Amino acid sequence: MNYFIGLDSGGTFMKAGLYDSAGELHGLAKVSASVITEKPGWVERNLDHLWSDACSAINNLLDTTDICPTKIKGISISAQGKGVYLIDKKGDNLRNGILSSDSRSLSIVKQWHQEGLNTEIYPTTKQTLWTGHPVSIMRWLKEHEPDNYKNVGAIFMAHDYLRYRLTGSVHAELTNMSESNFFNAQTSDYDKNLLSMFGIEEMWEALPPIIASDNLAGYITDEAALKTRLAPGTPVYGGLFDVVSTALCSGINADNEKLNYVMGTWSVTSGITDKVTQEEYNFVYGYHAIANQYIVHEASPTSASNYEWFCRYFGDENAFDHDTIAKEVTEVIDEEHDVLFVPFLYGSNQGLGLRSGFYGLQSHHTRGDLVKAVWEGILFCHNLHLNRMKHRFPNTDVLRVTGGPTASDVWMQMLANVTGMKVEIPNVQETGALGAATIAMVGAGDYADVVSAISHFESDVRHFEPQLSKKHYYQKKYARYQKLVTLFKAMEESKDAE
Repeated sequence: MNYFIGLDSGGTFMKAGLYDSAGELHGLAKVSASVITEKPGWVERNLDHLWSDACSAINNLLDTTDICPTKIKGISISAQGKGVYLIDKKGDNLRNGILSSDSRSLSIVKQWHQEGLNTEIYPTTKQTLWTGHPVSIMRWLKEHEPDNYKNVGAIFMAHDYLRYRLTGSVHAELTNMSESNFFNAQTSDYDKNLLSMFGIEEMWEALPPIIASDNLAGYITDEAALKTRLAPGTPVYGGLFDVVSTALCSGINADNEKLNYVMGTWSVTSGITDKVTQEEYNFVYGYHAIANQYIVHEASPTSASNYEWFCRYFGDENAFDHDTIAKEVTEVIDEEHDVLFVPFLYGSNQGLGLRSGFYGLQSHHTRGDLVKAVWEGILFCHNLHLNRMKHRFPNTDVLRVTGGPTASDVWMQMLANVTGMKVEIPNVQETGALGAATIAMVGAGDYADVVSAISHFESDVRHFEPQLSKKHYYQKKYARYQKLVTLFKAMEESKDAE
């Protein structure tokens, strides 16, 4: 039996999973991933700490199993997309990595929108413009850190950087780079004209060669082997954008018209298609790990990370027993619940620069009231993306949901009630790690392609049907939530006008 490691670099944890060729999990390890937020809107990560977290996760994984490292035939990485992780011209770390949830480039992106640049680039990139894109961050660096900007040797995203530390090879992986705004969706390559439009044409030489997800990127170096305890020479494959990884493992495809909800740091709604169409709304199209297919998705950093923040600041981790919390939420009477929460702690999906907040709090409200408001606010943000995606995938009637909140039956029933759609929860542990390991299996030749691999993996599915008795309550609550967001927009606009 061959074994493979899938490394999942997320916003909260670094995870490493060991799988056999049948997709069976033989061990899992995770390490908390810290971020640095020294200034408002800044979200960074120390690159040495990122590498150390990866090494720790792999070491801890090997400690949980008696599988000899020489039996591990490949490793690949699934990671958050966007952001930038830079090395200098000597190949050393240049500065902290900047995550996709960073918003320091807000004024630049607002200016680009005012100039109509977002509309101008869309036919070429099939992407929107926002603060977490590499192009936005690189333009900010040019204006605010010119010395660092001049010394950029290579522009990576998270999995590119980790792969570089494992192999010493400089590459950029296709599914992630296809959503960078460096990339021309028509030619499937970088586009110098795009860099000129963003005013960062000096970065042309810093763009790494592009490789596909299952391409061999290099081998574990002797130095990396000492840090990870993996065997020197173990093959390392391209990897993939974590949204793509989750979509693969959720079981959605271009034929079944199901959509994937990812509930994690980001609210993500994804669909798979083999056609790029022109709609009234500019949908984001990225390259899928399956040849000649695209992943279409709506996303914003408005999901479960908002609840994690609530738990962190309103009680220590042990105080938030999730079974107890679920019971407290169910005890709140819907018709008497008038607390609203707007989950824009890390970004907004209804306007640049909008802030988060509760509305309607009074002294009689309980923790159950607050948690219910947080859960509902997160679902309402997801619902905005879903309503847009229904225009692109009008026959959708099932949501395949992945992420930490799927452990809560109460929350998942709320999701079914908010959307009025059937909710399915595939019993797949760690979709990011499994997706990455699957790519390694294909790269190593255990499967001919990703579709063949995924079809061999079996998983049960939990089902939640919408309760029609809750429809009126959530229609009213969602309308009130939207009115509150409109007021938040007015507040932001008045601040900008001052």
